Amino acid sequence: MSYLTKEKTANIFKEFGGSEKNTGSVEGQVALLTERINAISGHLKGNKKDFSTHRGLMHMVGQRKRLLAYLSKTDLNGYRALIEKLGLRK
Repeated sequence: MSYLTKEKTANIFKEFGGSEKNTGSVEGQVALLTERINAISGHLKGNKKDFSTHRGLMHMVGQRKRLLAYLSKTDLNGYRALIEKLGLRK
């Protein structure tokens, strides 16, 4: 995960989770997964036959989907704000 440094991870959690130490927040986890998904998608555009990475990508997409479903059930306004901020569900 050289594309995701400690500083970048801390900035993601600071922006979406409230603080750098709040790594358990759903918003921060979704933002981190989105960052990882975007990086791996770029890798797969150049390496179309990397099937093990594709499988990992599908796992991350499913995890993000489950977290977003949980967030929509518990905090609908927070869900809508996060979707807008991350640019998901166009």
